[in-house]
Amino acid sequence: MNHGDHGGGSSAAECKISMLWNWYTIDACFLSSDWQIKSQGAFAASCIGVVLLVILLEVSRRLGKEFDTYINREFEARVAALTVAASTSSIEGPQTVTLRASPLHQLVRAVLHAVTFGLAYIVMLLAMYYNGYIIICILIGAGLGKFLCDWLSMTLVITETGKGCSSTKAVVADGKVIGIEEPSVCCG
Repeated sequence: MNHGDHGGGSSAAECKISMLWNWYTIDACFLSSDWQIKSQGAFAASCIGVVLLVILLEVSRRLGKEFDTYINREFEARVAALTVAASTSSIEGPQTVTLRASPLHQLVRAVLHAVTFGLAYIVMLLAMYYNGYIIICILIGAGLGKFLCDWLSMTLVITETGKGCSSTKAVVADGKVIGIEEPSVCCG
């Protein structure tokens, strides 16, 4: 007489999912029931995977910025060529040039944006499981990704302003003098 499966069977444990802050490890599920943590090793691998996923998100953001910078350099080269050609004519006053990305460039920009958006959405969904370990891994990945992929570098032109012994140095970035007119960086 069979009264149900009371032992020795291979019944799978239910997923532990909570919309409240939790520290579940074994039997925790993320994104689907197929991603159910069955061992500590699987949980460690999931944590490493989440860190790498967030780093990949930062790489994707950086690629988007770098591609936009590449397109901007192409525009600057075109404007420089137009400026040289226009310098022989007698046009005076400011000139405006509007340049647009090519369809191929715009397609690449759109794909990079979609990849970045998709990765960010997956990270957001992982955070919504409110698992403390996963959230810590997301923060670690964000910090490592920023450190590795978004190293700040600027090109600054330093010019001298004023005359005589009381001259001061001004730093010019993007055509604007910075560091003199603003008493506080945080309020600008």
